[in-house]
Amino acid sequence: MANIKSAKKRVKVIATKTARNKAAKSALKTAIKKAYFAVDTNADDKQAKVRFAVKKIDQATAKGILHKNTAARRKSNLTKRLNASA
Repeated sequence: MANIKSAKKRVKVIATKTARNKAAKSALKTAIKKAYFAVDTNADDKQAKVRFAVKKIDQATAKGILHKNTAARRKSNLTKRLNASA
C-alpha cells in the first residue's frame, strides 16, 4: 500500500473505475450473448435484442471501453447474422 496521500487516493479511484468498467463489460457481453441466442433460435424479439446489443456496443465505445473498430466489427457481425436469418 502507498504511503503518500495522493497515491492512496489514486488506488481508491482506480479501484472504483475498474469496478465500473467491469460491470459495463459484463453487461455488454450479456447483451451480445442474448442477441446471438435470439437470432440463432429465431426468437420473436430478435430484432429488439440486436438493437439493444448495438446500443450497448455504442455506449461502451463512447465510454472508451471498446475501440471504435472493434465496435464496428461486432455490430457488423450481429447485423449480418440477423439479416441471414431473415
